[in-house]
Amino acid sequence: MGYKVKMQKVERPTNKSFYINFPAAIAESVKVGKGEEFEWFIEDRNTFVLKRKKKINSFVKK
Repeated sequence: MGYKVKMQKVERPTNKSFYINFPAAIAESVKVGKGEEFEWFIEDRNTFVLKRKKKINSFVKK
């Protein structure tokens, strides 16, 4: 199951930014903390990977 999100563009006189909202259901299920840092990776022009900077133990067994 996926969640649809829209890219938002904000243009100010001093900078231009793009924002993506992170769905609360996903954030809560993986226990995202306030101010937690993540990093984007680009696999290709259609695939962006969001990775947590500080590794935590997974609840999924391999």
